Amino acid sequence: MNPATRRCRLYKLTNESGHPSGLIMQFQSLATHGIRTINVMSSPGAGKTTLLERTIARLRGEMAIGVIEGDIETSADAERIETAGAETVQINTRGACHLEAHMIRAALKELDIAHINLLFIENIGNLVCPSEWDLGEDLRAVVVSTTEGDDKPAKYPQMFAVSQVMIVNKLDLLPYVDYDVEKVKRQALAINPQLRIFQVSCRTGEGLDAWCEWLVTFANGKS
Repeated sequence: MNPATRRCRLYKLTNESGHPSGLIMQFQSLATHGIRTINVMSSPGAGKTTLLERTIARLRGEMAIGVIEGDIETSADAERIETAGAETVQINTRGACHLEAHMIRAALKELDIAHINLLFIENIGNLVCPSEWDLGEDLRAVVVSTTEGDDKPAKYPQMFAVSQVMIVNKLDLLPYVDYDVEKVKRQALAINPQLRIFQVSCRTGEGLDAWCEWLVTFANGKS
């Protein structure tokens, strides 16, 4: 059996979102262990999983990374992430369009958090619902890509309003698509002037050094 499959737990979404005190305890537990947490959100296919694979590979030996993978079905992404070298737990929502804090609390019990410096939560691919749910993260990052149109901040402003980081992915495809990076940046910054923006290509590696250097600073509590 694949190691990732052995770790995967199936969590069904219920109407019970958990008492607020549980969320506070979740913050405290991660902080006590010195773990910084990033909730990664995007539309389907923007490249969240590939970005995490490249990030894990570049930071191997520098910090221990854990990933909680959220998908409606399958453990495919969790298997990819574990192959890349990160401890992984899969959450399948069986139809729900977002993760909730009580799911994260359950998944954390499956991770060896004593040996993790940085935790990523890869949320369900959706630019609407995930923006409305607090998972106990330190920071929210939204990934957009050049293949999905340059109007996403204007169409889904809440996602960009609640995020602290925006990653523009798939720069290598710019010669082949009608996508205005500067327009996307203008729209996003008009919604959230404090938004930190990275531009990357997971295929060529462009921009990944700057992204990973910032992550190290963030994980060390200096950003």
